[in-house]
Amino acid sequence: MTAADPAIRVAGLSKRFGDKVVVKDFAIEVPRGAIFGFLGPNGSGKTTTIRMLCGLLTPDAGEGQCLGFDIRTQSDEIKPRVGYMTQRFGLYEDMTVRENLEFIGRMYDVPSLKPRLQEILRDFGLAARQGQLAGALSGGWKQRLALAGCVLHEPQLLLLDEPTAGVDPNARREFWEMINALAAQGVTVLVSTHYMDEAERCHEIAYLAYGKLLARGPVEAVIAGAALATWSITGADLNGLARELATLPGVEMVAPFGATLHVSGSDAAALEQALAPLALRVGVNLRRSEPSLEDVFIHLMGGVADNFAGRAPAEPAS
Repeated sequence: MTAADPAIRVAGLSKRFGDKVVVKDFAIEVPRGAIFGFLGPNGSGKTTTIRMLCGLLTPDAGEGQCLGFDIRTQSDEIKPRVGYMTQRFGLYEDMTVRENLEFIGRMYDVPSLKPRLQEILRDFGLAARQGQLAGALSGGWKQRLALAGCVLHEPQLLLLDEPTAGVDPNARREFWEMINALAAQGVTVLVSTHYMDEAERCHEIAYLAYGKLLARGPVEAVIAGAALATWSITGADLNGLARELATLPGVEMVAPFGATLHVSGSDAAALEQALAPLALRVGVNLRRSEPSLEDVFIHLMGGVADNFAGRAPAEPAS
């Protein structure tokens, strides 16, 4: 694998659990050293896709390579080169910070483990907490420890499955600073997230909904590709106004954002015509605005059907 080769290149990936298709005909390329974000609702296939990309789960159809190895036939070569951080804290809470890292290091047979441990403890700000039980750490420090464990064996690829869920904003910011530092060192990062501000930190994003890839690219390109016209509306009785707006021609989405309604549609002229009478009402203010990533997220969600509606999948497909 050369520096010019992508870290991941797959095509036609599909996965079914029971009678439900969780991922359908997925194709993607991820450059080395990129931070690549996966967005989508719960059950959209994000976790299943990520697991297939790195050989942790065998696809029913499709092919590709991860880190230069075939995802079907060479998964044993891929796994030691990957660090995987799950949604829930997966380390031993009755062991200390250092004991957890030592255990991971022995599992991966890390050479010169003692100096590597010192390096990791220093780089992740854990040196002063190395004797503390992992279970006594706050949510942010648990995530920091989990990430330290993921990179202890110096993987080429990191898989982060909603890594900052339930973590306070300051801890999230610090966590992303560490991710960016790792990417700058050439580590490729795949991260699934529900946070729009985190998605905007990624070099590229892919939006999945119920097994289908609906959009991908840099955030700016995904927003532009949605071709949404968006207006911001303020006024009294926003709930009543939202119900009224939802019935107007040209209005495809009405979403509250605090004390403001975001109203969007694909036909800019039709939307403007539908909203024009509102501009004459006392106390109602309209302003043309740029669509946000969240506007696009909601818009894309409105165009797909939930393929798990009415039943639970046999495998978590987030």
